[in-house]
Amino acid sequence: MQDWGHLLSLAGLMLATGVVGGVLAGLLGVGGGIVIVPVLEFALSILGVDPAIRMHVAVATSLATIIPTSISSSRAHHRRGAVDLALVRRWGPAIFLGTAAGAVIAAFVKSAVLSGVFGVVALTVALRLIFLTKEPKLAPAIPTHPVVLLVPFVIGGVSALMGIGGGTLSVLVMTMWGYAIHRAVGTSSLFGLLIAVPATIGYVISGWGDPRLPAASLGYVNLLGLAFIAPMTWLAAPLGAKIAHGMSKRQLSMFFGVFLLIVGGRMLIKTFG
Repeated sequence: MQDWGHLLSLAGLMLATGVVGGVLAGLLGVGGGIVIVPVLEFALSILGVDPAIRMHVAVATSLATIIPTSISSSRAHHRRGAVDLALVRRWGPAIFLGTAAGAVIAAFVKSAVLSGVFGVVALTVALRLIFLTKEPKLAPAIPTHPVVLLVPFVIGGVSALMGIGGGTLSVLVMTMWGYAIHRAVGTSSLFGLLIAVPATIGYVISGWGDPRLPAASLGYVNLLGLAFIAPMTWLAAPLGAKIAHGMSKRQLSMFFGVFLLIVGGRMLIKTFG
């Protein structure tokens, strides 16, 4: 039986995670797991959560917080006509299947594998932000060939392993195929829902009854994290956005790149250390 002191410590760290995640999300123009997962993983390490499941809890809890965020975000973007429903219908099944595959893989791999996937993707994005000042263009439109469906399948799978809503990956892919950034972001917000729901369910099932879980957990999803992180992120994001307005686009890209470089490096050290 977990004591009240442990519960209060857990709740306090989840609140702090939401604040830090919100400020960084507002500052860097991103949302969801690519900020929350590393902050939450660090908070869980302070609590002494078993390293063998620490990343599973961070990833699963991050995905759960993305559900309400993606619902709100996709509705707002849809009202502005920024969601490409035709692409969602075409890519949605592949994203869903990729996410399911990623959740199944996560149930059987060690926490170090999740850290490794996160680290590799974070470092790749970091290097792009730091050294690539102009986005390459692959084509003026997304090809309709069936082979291209491997792209959303991979986005779903990698996102489920990283604990992100897929925006970091899908927005990059869509803009390289000629999408305007606002339309790419709007469509990506709905993809986030297709990723977060099945992945969260998968992590609940795979972590069910694990005795190493922190207090108030439903499978690998920590309910205190779900209750505190999402609203605190929402409340703290405007502070980050205010700071961002005092910086140039290049400064923001560099800041985000350096942040991901540090986070990705730490995750890879955990993987191979």
